Amino acid sequence: MTKTLHITNGDEFTAVLKTLDISGDIITWREMLCEGKTTPEVGSETFWRQRYEFLNRAYKVTKDTFINRTLKEYRNLCNQKSQDEIVLWFNKDLFCQINMIAVLSWIKKNRSNATIYLIGSGVEKDSTPTPSLSTLDKAALEKLYKDRLLLNKDDIEYGDYIWQLYCENSPIRLQSAIKQNNSQLQYLTNVIQTHLHRFPSLKNGLNQLENKMLDKALYQNIKSKDLLVDAMLKDPGYYGYGDIQYYKIASKLRPLFRSFSPVKLTKTGTAVAEKLENYYPQIRNENEFLGGTPKYSFLFLEDSAQLLKL
Repeated sequence: MTKTLHITNGDEFTAVLKTLDISGDIITWREMLCEGKTTPEVGSETFWRQRYEFLNRAYKVTKDTFINRTLKEYRNLCNQKSQDEIVLWFNKDLFCQINMIAVLSWIKKNRSNATIYLIGSGVEKDSTPTPSLSTLDKAALEKLYKDRLLLNKDDIEYGDYIWQLYCENSPIRLQSAIKQNNSQLQYLTNVIQTHLHRFPSLKNGLNQLENKMLDKALYQNIKSKDLLVDAMLKDPGYYGYGDIQYYKIASKLRPLFRSFSPVKLTKTGTAVAEKLENYYPQIRNENEFLGGTPKYSFLFLEDSAQLLKL
């Protein structure tokens, strides 16, 4: 009888999966590798040390929390060696897919004999990503499981290749590589294009999400920081960010806000939002990384959708 290991995108969906008529062991991947510095050797001492340092600095995650939630679950994953197949339950947004290609890289090295399946959450239409797995009903999820996609060796190799590039200081190579995406991992194309928009714009030094937050502050009548974050959550694009990430962006942009109750920009904030002033010198932070790349070592050219190395 085939034994199955399910790897999920978070605790919320793990709770949902446990209610379905689907057998197998479950591991929850508790990371957010779309933010902070990453190294290609998933699970190595260096990998986890860098991840803890980032999460502690950016989100005040304590060592005890990191060990008890993230590392213990990872060690549990390492002990799952008897399953014939592994099923990956990840959404198609940037948050989940960066985690997923890291898991694929780990599987390639540590569970190369297992059969790997990928769960989709439907086909995207236009620029709107499909709903997250945790919002789907039982019948829809069981159908997705029935229709799960069998990944071949080339798919796994390609996922690992994109992960390796993501962890390097070479986003221009990453942009070139994603244009050659002939794998079954077609969602990675939108994800990496979204990732490139996280580098600061040549026009004002802010990236796409930072500009979106200023635009909402400037053009919408928003009464509080909580409602500003709520507005960002309702307009997710392919990012898949959670509220804590948007609160962090708001804190970073705080000098551009005159008030958060109601939400109002300063004169400089308005000029930056209208791309009449460049905020790059003030916001630049040499310790901020996107994967293996210092965020402020490249500029995004919006008109051509290209990166410029500084």
